[in-house]
Amino acid sequence: MIAVDSYALLLLLSILKYTIGKPKGVTVAKLQNDLFLRACKRLPVERTPIWIMRQAGRYLPEYRAVRQRYDFLTMCKTPELATEVTLQPIDLIGVDAAIIFSDILVIPEAMGMQFEMHEGIGPVFPHPIRSGNDADKLKKLDPTVDLKYVMDAVALTKKGLSGRVPLIGFSGSPWTLLSYMVEGQGSKTFSKVKFLIYNDPKLAHRLLDKIADAATAYLSALIEAGVNAVQIFDTWAGILSQDDFEEFSLGYIRKIISRIKKKEIPVILFAKGVHYQLNRLAGSGADVLGLDWTMNIGEVRKELGDKVSLQGNLDPAVLYAGHEKIKSEAKKILQAFGKGSGHIFNLGHGIPPDVRPESLKILVDFIKEESVSYHMDDNQHGEKSRV
Repeated sequence: MIAVDSYALLLLLSILKYTIGKPKGVTVAKLQNDLFLRACKRLPVERTPIWIMRQAGRYLPEYRAVRQRYDFLTMCKTPELATEVTLQPIDLIGVDAAIIFSDILVIPEAMGMQFEMHEGIGPVFPHPIRSGNDADKLKKLDPTVDLKYVMDAVALTKKGLSGRVPLIGFSGSPWTLLSYMVEGQGSKTFSKVKFLIYNDPKLAHRLLDKIADAATAYLSALIEAGVNAVQIFDTWAGILSQDDFEEFSLGYIRKIISRIKKKEIPVILFAKGVHYQLNRLAGSGADVLGLDWTMNIGEVRKELGDKVSLQGNLDPAVLYAGHEKIKSEAKKILQAFGKGSGHIFNLGHGIPPDVRPESLKILVDFIKEESVSYHMDDNQHGEKSRV
């Protein structure tokens, strides 16, 4: 009996770290649903929490209604609009965490690069980095000034959430940001950034250092502004060879995490397409690894043990299927991970813009109900949270 009481006390103390700890100048309501944060730390939960990458997006008619009136960057840079669309999936879909509406490429823009969003093309840098002179023009980032609109959106969103669920902030990894900054836009071959790392690795590392410093400052500012967790997106990790990934990506991710790491703020790392470096990813300092849909989450759990929590990893295309197929595929993910905490359900990438909202709602409701049986042992020890 004493062991159980001690366990419950430890759990209560861990919850209090999230609910009463607050950044200076920020009023934080007590979290009513902290399942996501507890799962990030592999603490007992009553069910598997679920949120979705790109959950504030074009699949929602309510988002499209806002988007018809304002362009994408205006939405990012207007705190009231960013807050409105951040809250939509909380109100309409019922996910267990919010993620601030923004873009990974606000960082290079704040460093002085011209950033545009073109319909049908995506993000564009009209004057990409091509030389050392271009690199010298990048300025040191002060996120409280250069990205104040994001910090204001965080504060406004926290107020709108009123403690219903945690809020996630995010950044691109240095490698992924560098890829856009050198290519100028999305690419199939990434020939320009590959040319850079093979022909002028010294310049590549100088740029990556600058970007890592900027990302560190940005994520630190987001934490001070009040986010409850942060995620680092290494979207283009999979285009690198194993050795190049270690040299040009993972080393800089480790540097960022070591600088921002605060025990009460979980760090999630999503490195898409990196199947061969799981143990190294787990040793990066991140609390959670995001998995793309090509991985077997059960096998990953078996390989990594309890080093990190795992996030994912349903194929986003499953949401095009009928409701019963969505449920059966989601159940496979739950079964593969197995019993116990340390799993945050998500897709293996962002939700497609043409998915029907009711399909996502079916998934979210199913996970909330079906996953309870995978945490019965947890329920015998931990306190019930209000969800």
